[in-house]
Amino acid sequence: MRGLAAAALAAAASVAQAGPREEALQLADLQWNQFRLHSDAKSLAPLLADGWVLTHSDGKVQHKRDYLEQLATGSRRNTAITNQDSAIQYYGDTAIVTGKSVQSGVGAQGPFSGSFRFTRTWVWQDGRWVMVASHSSRLAP
Repeated sequence: MRGLAAAALAAAASVAQAGPREEALQLADLQWNQFRLHSDAKSLAPLLADGWVLTHSDGKVQHKRDYLEQLATGSRRNTAITNQDSAIQYYGDTAIVTGKSVQSGVGAQGPFSGSFRFTRTWVWQDGRWVMVASHSSRLAP
């Protein structure tokens, strides 16, 4: 829990120095992790574009409906998520968020844990940021 709290404080500090669109992205990216950590599929759904694609560290591809269903039913549950070294690059109405994530939880294949590099792609649409893709790669121990 300390890691999540520290991440929230760091995000809040950097939000204070950002413009409205940057603030909105930082909040959306923080919510992405918080909603997953609390298995809150209902709150997570509006953050994801209808065509959202998740590429897991094992190469499995998952789409919005299936992912949200797993969260809602508890067949996928995160027990810890801590992000480090996050960086955001803006390209007009598109933003790329990269960093390292240490996670644990339970999924269809059983318990999981590890350190991952992630890339999330966000697009500014209709006055808000929506994630269109997320990818993670497992780091060697």
